[in-house]
Amino acid sequence: MLKVVLPDGNEKSFENRVRPIDVAASIGSGLAKATVAAVVTTPDVCDDAGNPVAQTISASEFLPESGTVELRLLTKKDAEALDIMRHSCAHVMARAVMRLYENVQLAFGPTVENGFYYDFWKEEPFTEDDFAKIEAEMVKIIKEDEPFERIEMSRDEAIALLKGAGQTLKVEHLETGLGEEDTVSFYRQGEFLDLCRGPHIPSPKFIGAFKIMSTSAAYWKGDANNQSLRRVYGTAFFDKKELDAYLTQLEEAKKRDHRVLGKRHELFMVDPKVGAGLVVWLPKGAIVRRELENFLYQELLKREYQPMYSPVICRVELFETSGHYPYYADSQFPPMEVDGGDRYLLRPMNCPLHVSVYDSKPRSYRELPLRLAEFGNVHRFEQSGELNGLTRVRGFTQDDAHIFCTEEQVEQEFKNCVDMTLMVLRTMGFEDYEVRLSFRDWTSSKYVGDPENWKKAQDALERACREMNLPKLEVVEGEAAFYGPKADFVVRDCLGRKWQLGTIQLDYNLPSADRFDLKYIGPDGELHRPVMIHRAPFGSFERFTGILIEHFAAAFPTWLAPEQVRILTISEKFDDYAKQVQKRMREAGLRVSCDLRSEKIGAKIRDGRNDLIPYLCVVGAKEAESDSVGVRGRKQGEMGAIPVETFIADVKAEIAERRR
Repeated sequence: MLKVVLPDGNEKSFENRVRPIDVAASIGSGLAKATVAAVVTTPDVCDDAGNPVAQTISASEFLPESGTVELRLLTKKDAEALDIMRHSCAHVMARAVMRLYENVQLAFGPTVENGFYYDFWKEEPFTEDDFAKIEAEMVKIIKEDEPFERIEMSRDEAIALLKGAGQTLKVEHLETGLGEEDTVSFYRQGEFLDLCRGPHIPSPKFIGAFKIMSTSAAYWKGDANNQSLRRVYGTAFFDKKELDAYLTQLEEAKKRDHRVLGKRHELFMVDPKVGAGLVVWLPKGAIVRRELENFLYQELLKREYQPMYSPVICRVELFETSGHYPYYADSQFPPMEVDGGDRYLLRPMNCPLHVSVYDSKPRSYRELPLRLAEFGNVHRFEQSGELNGLTRVRGFTQDDAHIFCTEEQVEQEFKNCVDMTLMVLRTMGFEDYEVRLSFRDWTSSKYVGDPENWKKAQDALERACREMNLPKLEVVEGEAAFYGPKADFVVRDCLGRKWQLGTIQLDYNLPSADRFDLKYIGPDGELHRPVMIHRAPFGSFERFTGILIEHFAAAFPTWLAPEQVRILTISEKFDDYAKQVQKRMREAGLRVSCDLRSEKIGAKIRDGRNDLIPYLCVVGAKEAESDSVGVRGRKQGEMGAIPVETFIADVKAEIAERRR
């Protein structure tokens, strides 16, 4: 007999072997029709620590014959269901491609954020002209409504089957990637059979709406030394309204592309004559960046950080001691050799130099926590295909800081870092965020340091976050830095897109005897080892600014706007008055310009709006006589005549409060 425990605590018993869909039917026919898949926890599937692990399975897979299992049925309302449906849609797309084109080899077809892709070997590349044909065939497959059937067989049987089908890429994967597996699983839908772990939806009719989005080149298993492949991207939703909303969002995102807006509004440039991935900040963009720096610098001083500067090039040995080199060798610029054979490296991160400041003299517990902050320039050799405007570059400036503290101070210092990060996000208008705790994968060999220290670090981070009641807290194993766990802050912008911004990392390893062997003298007169916290609320000024450009569509709030006020003259007779007003505003600290062109006032207003100036001040006879300006606010619209001093005071208050 099998006992099934449901999420609400209710239990159901079954004499015969059942599937999740059967359990759903025993509750109600409506639930059975709505069930997409299921999450099952059984005593015989455990992690290395012996804890039961939840598995997501297809609704048609059989549950164990006996014992007790926990079961959660997934419907369209569950977030996990969308990925399962999209994975099934990838199979439908692959099936359509196999029907339409000859001599096609199947590679992999995973889900990705907002959709899925499938890689194929095909002699000719796909073009946009193929999309409608593939979509039409997918519609036919969905109408045929053939179920996704799971089949298990031995690896040797699978190799023979795929060799017979001429699917050499899958054969290679069975022989290498799955070389240690005794049995493997396939999913069949009609004539289409694909090596796959699953799970899948019960019926293709769960695919409410889909669209093929793009095509690109790819490599087998992501290795440029392997076979070149053709990749097709798509997306799918349970409902056509959701697809339409997503496509509308994409159109809006194109309008907000920071690369386009950055060029249009002269914020930054990336010039191939300078170098790929190397940003040149133009005067307007430099003002935005400087305002961000000033904002953060003042906050650092309030929170008792100590500023520092360090060189962008230093000896390789420093990074060998830290463990960054050769760990990150592929993403670093190659070292250079100078007189006497010394090797130097463009620094890929700042932490070892901050360690050198801590270690420059004996430290006492009375000095801790020691908070060192630097807007540090770093360089990493990102692959050319991954470079993207400001958000993926080869040279960038981190708003970096490192805190050296005692173990007893760790949790409070971590909370202080969280508080500062949240203050930054709120100021910028990112109210919707989640916190991702990235922990160690205990089965991986990539992590360094004492496992006991790792456990202490992870426990401290999670305890602090839960005490702060952070929303949408998620623990992800296997995403920690090689030296310690971290908390990443993921925000949603005004289009609902997710961006990983601030990060806080807890590190017992760089101070350890195996690395920099850092010490401080404790109250007992003995030597103790500090703990290190790495934190960067922005991440980097380049990426953060790129995200802000898109979030605000380059219409920055007044405190960040490169040009805050523009004075527009009705005719040249009022040029002198405009210049006087400009001088008063500049002396008050506003960034202001005059448009003294001989254009009509309507054209000047239109140009000011297109340039996204927060305030346009029109001056003519009435304004000159009353010492006022006719104000048009970007958000407020027509505001009427306002005395110059009143206007200056109001704008200064808005800037001081950093209103959005």
